[in-house]
Amino acid sequence: MSHKLIDLVGITKSYNNNIILDDMNLYIRENEFLTLLGPSGCGKTTTLRLIGGFETPDKGTIIFDGSDITALPPNKRQLNTVFQKYALFPHMDISDNIAFGLKIKNKSQAYIQDKIKYALKLVNLDGYERRMPDSLSGGQQQRIAIARAIVNEPKVLLLDEPLGALDLKLRQDMQYELIRLKNELGITFIYVTHDQEEALTMSDTIVVMNQGYIQQIGSPEDIYNEPENAFVADFIGDSNIIDSIMVQDELVQILGAKFACVDKGFGTNKPVDVVIRPEDVKLVKPEFGTIEGEVRHLIFKGVHYEMEVHANGFDWLVHSTKMFPVGEKVGITISPSNIQIMHKPASQDEEAASIEE
Repeated sequence: MSHKLIDLVGITKSYNNNIILDDMNLYIRENEFLTLLGPSGCGKTTTLRLIGGFETPDKGTIIFDGSDITALPPNKRQLNTVFQKYALFPHMDISDNIAFGLKIKNKSQAYIQDKIKYALKLVNLDGYERRMPDSLSGGQQQRIAIARAIVNEPKVLLLDEPLGALDLKLRQDMQYELIRLKNELGITFIYVTHDQEEALTMSDTIVVMNQGYIQQIGSPEDIYNEPENAFVADFIGDSNIIDSIMVQDELVQILGAKFACVDKGFGTNKPVDVVIRPEDVKLVKPEFGTIEGEVRHLIFKGVHYEMEVHANGFDWLVHSTKMFPVGEKVGITISPSNIQIMHKPASQDEEAASIEE
């Protein structure tokens, strides 16, 4: 594994007595694509700004490659930020925009020209040196903003919702571009987004945040398939989240019916949250189901049908390649390994984990 490049230790930050981050601990490895994901107001942009040096923590330390950089100004840190608003200089052409940081560092003209060419090639905008920013599309401006950050050879690229202003098709193209860039450059990317799909597509590691607390850190697969609490499950993709009772190891009572599951160690007759992904709810003939219900809504989504099935007083969200018409009586079965059991939040802090913003 590559070594720890950035270490945030016990970081607390508040504005006007409003705590944004509360004793946060997080480390980022070299060459990692790490995404801070969460709803607005969860503290993800504040975290990025602290790493970039645009904010100072009230408490805690920021270590970069073994050195304490907590009080270091942004221009002394080996990192560059790409903002959502591009922040290109409108009165300068593209080459001057890209060269801005290098001129401040008094690099030679030949060095600067080489770097501009290299950066434009890297973001697939060869030959754009003399164009003005306002003649470029949003996607092209964003690429120039990335090129400008790259020429400074930062160890870390901070990206604050950089694709937020782009339309869907362009965003998807840029996601692949960013992954390619990261692999080619071998630098660390720290990315902020509230878009779950973007996080799942691009990241090596996702940090899910809510109300200043880290809810879960893991690979996209872990976060999607093994969410640690109901907030994470609900925030990453669609889920059925149901109040249930853990009867005993490997047996859970959901809406009055007993289902086999694979979880152990929750005790007997304990209240739990159960999370079931819509694609894991199997619809069968009523007599073969663990519980029975009726299809209330049906939408064709291209790859699958999305149905709402009312069963035992709960509206189940179901994704299936098989269509069951509205009004049809169906049975619901779920394979034991697809039932995720979670502790109900106990303390105030844990409660923050499960409250929707």
